[in-house]
Amino acid sequence: MFKREVMFVLSIDTEEEWNWEAEFPEHNFSVNNVQFLPAFQSFCESLAIRPTYFIDYPVVDDAQALNQVKATIKSGKCEVGGHLHPWCNPPYFGKTTEFESHVVNLPVAQVEAKLDRLTNKIQRTLGVTTRSFRTGRWGINSDIMQLLKSRGFKVDSSVYPLYHNKHFSCMDAPLTPYWPDINAPNTLGIQRDIMELPVTVGFNRENFDFWRYISRQFEQAPFTYLRATGLLWQTNIMRKIYLSPELSNVSDMQSLVDKCIDRGDPVIHMYLHSSSLLDGVTGFYAQEQAFKAMCDAIQAVVQHMQVKVDVTFATISECAAILTQRDQLIKTAKPIALGDQKIA
Repeated sequence: MFKREVMFVLSIDTEEEWNWEAEFPEHNFSVNNVQFLPAFQSFCESLAIRPTYFIDYPVVDDAQALNQVKATIKSGKCEVGGHLHPWCNPPYFGKTTEFESHVVNLPVAQVEAKLDRLTNKIQRTLGVTTRSFRTGRWGINSDIMQLLKSRGFKVDSSVYPLYHNKHFSCMDAPLTPYWPDINAPNTLGIQRDIMELPVTVGFNRENFDFWRYISRQFEQAPFTYLRATGLLWQTNIMRKIYLSPELSNVSDMQSLVDKCIDRGDPVIHMYLHSSSLLDGVTGFYAQEQAFKAMCDAIQAVVQHMQVKVDVTFATISECAAILTQRDQLIKTAKPIALGDQKIA
């Protein structure tokens, strides 16, 4: 029986750990979670997964963590991207509050200075020229997108579909990979220099566009006062599901994968934080034996996919390159390069 081909991307925000309920730390954190990366990479390779590690400044600024990263990437069966946490990425411009923790709220000159320090540090310590990027705390705007383009980035993954807060909204962004408008990154554009590859988000129901509308209505007053979204979740009428073992159980993730496959989505993109591989350090992923639980969940989702489709495993840049080559609508566009990274 013929199976349709679907690409699977796994991205990991590879970063420091601290109590997420506390203030944003400039130096008061640790990177102990990085010790789990070599074992995690071995687990991924056992399933043929080619993960993408979005690495932030503290990880490559710590000698022990750096050695762990080098051991993780030495096989070449993964990718290193950049991940910018404003509070712990020099240069510093004062205290980081909730507002400044979102990259989209910073003056572009500050983002530029921090991004250059990050990419230069990764280049010096790992010998890698990063071509993929994700903002810390999600969100993207035209200034940042233009900056990424000017620095030679080929793939961004800062769009967090179906999510909004007072600082940014991705509620109306596409749910699958797309070429963004540089001046309005949540919308389609005509440029072919940098691709947006969002994480997989959807619902436990078909017709995502309809349920996106319903979800948006129920996340506004007066429905918020009635906790209507929680009621819809508990009754299984509507569940907004993020493809992350930190946020969703295996059953919900498998349901989301099924709906995405039925929709004909070309990519399934799962994500997590490296800090969740270590038990109870952030207050976010309160799972005992976190490393095993995380790996078990990933394996269950991947094996569920493989029953239904022919799964191609790719890093985020490999995925973008394949999409570019296949897309007949953009067949004349310059292919996305994989940069200077050695990818087996």
